[in-house]
Amino acid sequence: MPELPETETIARDLHATIAGACVTGLVVLRADVLRPPVSTRAATARLRAKLRDRTITRVWRRAKSVVLSFDDLWHLVVTPRFTGALILDTPGAPDDYACLRLQLGDERELRYTDVRRLGTVAFLDAEAFAQWSERLGPEPLDPEFTAERFSGCLRGSRRAIKSVLMDQSRLAGVGNIYANEALWRAGIRPARRASALTRIERASLHRELIAVLREAVDARGTSFRDYRDAFGARGGYASQLKAYGRGGLPCPRCGTALMSSHSIDARATVWCAACQR
Repeated sequence: MPELPETETIARDLHATIAGACVTGLVVLRADVLRPPVSTRAATARLRAKLRDRTITRVWRRAKSVVLSFDDLWHLVVTPRFTGALILDTPGAPDDYACLRLQLGDERELRYTDVRRLGTVAFLDAEAFAQWSERLGPEPLDPEFTAERFSGCLRGSRRAIKSVLMDQSRLAGVGNIYANEALWRAGIRPARRASALTRIERASLHRELIAVLREAVDARGTSFRDYRDAFGARGGYASQLKAYGRGGLPCPRCGTALMSSHSIDARATVWCAACQR
């Protein structure tokens, strides 16, 4: 699913291209992606009326979600999850999996498309948005995300360090791909208890986590199957991965065959038994 680098890429692209645009209409094709659920035509019409004539002032990212902020402090929060995508296109462009079409005043359209419809779209006022955001952990790319603050995210947890890295209430935006990569780069075994890491190990993991996220943002994210940016293009970071998706292949650092397991949160974990301790 899109993680921090992918949603950051989408948000930056959209901010550069649609900030200042006015919403002129909304077409709801798959209402089951809306939160709270909208089940009647009247409810859909009310949502359409709420969005009409609002100006998009900012597009940005929070955790793994893309946020469209409007001039009156309302926010459209799009969480793509596994197969969702936000595509800027011409109005009515063919798309068998389109869920929502947000029509803009400059004769463009922002389309939310989702093959499996596991992603969500929520229209939140300032209070609801604040409540949603407060449930999330700190942002790894925030300048204030110091090694000390990162240590606070890990403190007291007996869970596997990889599981803690992916816990959005402790740390926002990190998912399976970049948790695997950061732990490999820091030489830390994913199953280690978070509370057992030494100060030096925490500092190393903090440094490598930020580095891998920044590198992935520079490469416009990682595409295997579904992820596309706002213009439909693939991310370029897959060729730089050292651990994720490479189970059974030689470790790039020591040559030992990489191990692979689904024992942590039923997600694919890849590590080197020789050089991750």
